[in-house]
Amino acid sequence: MKIAMLGHKRIPSREGGVEIVVEELTTRMAALGHQVVAYNRKGKHVSDKSCTTLQKKEYKGVKIVQVPTIDKKGLNALIYSVLASVHAVFGKYDVLHYHAEGSCAMIWLPKLFGIHTVATIHGLDWQRAKWGGFATKYLKFGEKMAAKKADQLIVLSKNMQRYFMDTYGRETVYIPNGLTMPEKKEVSIIRERFNLEKNSYILFLARIVPEKGVHYLIKAFKKCNTDKKLVIAGGSSHSAEYYQKIAQFAKTDSRILMTGFVQGDVLEELYSNCSLYVLPSDVEGMPISLLEAMAYGRRCLVSDIPENMELAGEHAVSFQQGNIEDLQEKLQQLIEQSDTEQTENTTYVANNFNWDTIVEKTLKLYEKGC
Repeated sequence: MKIAMLGHKRIPSREGGVEIVVEELTTRMAALGHQVVAYNRKGKHVSDKSCTTLQKKEYKGVKIVQVPTIDKKGLNALIYSVLASVHAVFGKYDVLHYHAEGSCAMIWLPKLFGIHTVATIHGLDWQRAKWGGFATKYLKFGEKMAAKKADQLIVLSKNMQRYFMDTYGRETVYIPNGLTMPEKKEVSIIRERFNLEKNSYILFLARIVPEKGVHYLIKAFKKCNTDKKLVIAGGSSHSAEYYQKIAQFAKTDSRILMTGFVQGDVLEELYSNCSLYVLPSDVEGMPISLLEAMAYGRRCLVSDIPENMELAGEHAVSFQQGNIEDLQEKLQQLIEQSDTEQTENTTYVANNFNWDTIVEKTLKLYEKGC
């Protein structure tokens, strides 16, 4: 099959969960012999402006089409989705696979040309606090177009399945994200760069945006009696003002360390050696960072929103969403417990979130329209 993927920022990249998913799907489908094209956005890395975004023409067998857009919050995705969709309808593809609500605003166009379309909704993006006004309305429109126009609609959680049935009367297909099982790394770079040792820190690793709830975590941590550090790892994503507020807040406690955007060996060492991983989100689709932390056998503390609880279940301790007192209490309890590796978490991820299985299920959906 000839397959096109639209809606991500760029591959390869860890700017967000969508980019990780698109990279895994495209490269694995290409390895199986399919012709795969990914429509990358030209522009700066949204999580770290100092990172160079390579203008590749090919990546691991995947053809890359570079789509120009503008570096302006709210219009970036709109211009990209229009230009990418117009180009794609003339690409003689068997399937166009749209990712995330913003890009789905243009899904009606390939439908006019009779092209088979699949959409994956990674989360209800219009709920995210960084958006407002026109951007929120545009994202909600994209969601509606996905529900009304996509030949197949993929969601990442059972909760989202219920949402689409209740809101639009739309049947969806549940296909979760997968994970390549990681190899644990000894402390090395993080000791030299951040003066961190094994089990000496609590880790938050995600984009620094309001819906991830890192402000709750900082407030709760400041009340904890511990010598452990709180490591906040991640860059901003169209949320520079919020990032600066968090950076200023973090400076009020010498135990809090902000690393900025991380990837590669640094990211792997941070996961491998943390005492505890915390994800205090208000909104999620399917949090890949939580899946990664469990795969590394880390203890996890998460907000009790449905998406976190569905993914982690008994493999994480939960606190009431937005409740700083409950978060502080659970955090202190876990700090005082021994730093034991959770091997059952690793086994759970390995048995339930295999990329090969996920690619196979996705390709079967494509074949329904070919």
